[in-house]
Amino acid sequence: MALLKPVEEPVEIHGRRHLEVFNPATLERIGEIEVSGREDVRSAVDRARKAFAEWSGLSFERRALYVRRARGLLVEGFDDFIDTLCRDTGKPRVEAVVELMIACDSLTYYARNARKLLRDERKSIRRTASRRLVLSYRPMGVVGLITPWNFPFSLSLNPAVQALMAGNAVVLKPSEFTPFTGLAIGRLFDEAELPPGVFQVLTGDGSTGTALVDAGCDKISFTGSASTGRQVAEACARQLVPCTLELGGKDPMIVCDDANVERAARAAVFGAFSNAGQSCGSTERLYVTERVAKPFIELVVELTQELRQGPEAVGEVDVGAIISPAQIDVIERHVQDAVAKGARVLTGGRRNPSYRGFFYEPTVLVDVNHDMEVMSEETFGPVLPIQVVRDEEEALQLANATRYGRTASVWTRDRTKGREFVNRIDAGYGIVNDSVVAHSIPESPFGGVKESGIGRVNGELGLKGFCNVQSVIVRRFGNKRELFGYPYTARKVRFLRRAVDLLYRSPLGKLLGG
Repeated sequence: MALLKPVEEPVEIHGRRHLEVFNPATLERIGEIEVSGREDVRSAVDRARKAFAEWSGLSFERRALYVRRARGLLVEGFDDFIDTLCRDTGKPRVEAVVELMIACDSLTYYARNARKLLRDERKSIRRTASRRLVLSYRPMGVVGLITPWNFPFSLSLNPAVQALMAGNAVVLKPSEFTPFTGLAIGRLFDEAELPPGVFQVLTGDGSTGTALVDAGCDKISFTGSASTGRQVAEACARQLVPCTLELGGKDPMIVCDDANVERAARAAVFGAFSNAGQSCGSTERLYVTERVAKPFIELVVELTQELRQGPEAVGEVDVGAIISPAQIDVIERHVQDAVAKGARVLTGGRRNPSYRGFFYEPTVLVDVNHDMEVMSEETFGPVLPIQVVRDEEEALQLANATRYGRTASVWTRDRTKGREFVNRIDAGYGIVNDSVVAHSIPESPFGGVKESGIGRVNGELGLKGFCNVQSVIVRRFGNKRELFGYPYTARKVRFLRRAVDLLYRSPLGKLLGG
């Protein structure tokens, strides 16, 4: 994630605002972007609407050819894309590779399966053989995507390919912290020779995102904070434009009495510190039962202290940079608030003094409670607060004591118990004996409940979320006249009353499903 600042004061150059972008791990200048204004955005949406007419008329097979071509170009230029992603985000190279692999998987899955997932559904209508119901999934038009900085490639490309394969045109506004990753995706689709206007990228800051929401798109898909998501939802509601919101979380992990302690501890460390904790699916709260707390915590601390942190340029590292000074301030405030209220820092707990960039040491806290910000507000950083509980029921109550509901994981040797237990947690995505897999599985719908979002992405549900559903009634055969049509007579009333008794009161009606 790249630090953003104005080039100079004033911020306009030749009547245009520009922003300078820096690598957060090294503070080296990457480049400069132009902020797209309202007229730029409206022009892009107009171009997209014109391109939609042609694109939506193509077969799924034709669209899939473009998507597969894009995948081939991504694989061919894989190292260059990795370099761009690492510069933009400051993440370790392994994490960049994994993110691009997720993107390749997404391109493959939707190119292969969109036709099947969006085919017409033929359904019978109860108590009549003369009509059939057909559900037809039609593209919406122009989809506006506003995407985040934490996984800027996969979380931009993933909804984009779903919208494109459904037949929509797409206007992408990537995060101002990672604009060059967004521009790289734009070049990828350009080189795949998508028709002009079908996929466009607009760089800019929050004002550009606001303009896109107001520009007359047929759907907005937003991934980001809950506070900004609420503003997006309000703006869409005023225009009666549907939106999908992928928002924040305070994701709990519950370690039961019968958990495999070593496996759970390793997953806790990975879940809390991968991507420097900057993930809506990160382990942000951990509840462990008294029976296994001591060995579990000791192993978590040991594994955390083994992690290597720093910029990718210094060699092999495990934990990368934080997006910006503002995000480090949030992390620091949460840790300081916890310590002031009685929490203990077992390792970490400070900015890493070894590097110029934005690094916060992987941190493990104990003696925490829900009066602390670190247990109630989204930290979005490499901090793992651990609360010891009496039993699994107390863990469940605490896990649900939040306004968020993104992901949750349960760790137990009894998989049946784990599935039943995770179903009792208020979360859009439940995981048993695994971690940080949520957005990486294209077959699985992903989304949150409560303040963690609206709607779903990925899989059949996510793909259909970029469509309008048209219900079509087809008359197969029947009488010359409508059964309930004109003329209205007393005889018809008597007939219909007898039909009501027959269908809903008689033994025959019960046999027919009444």
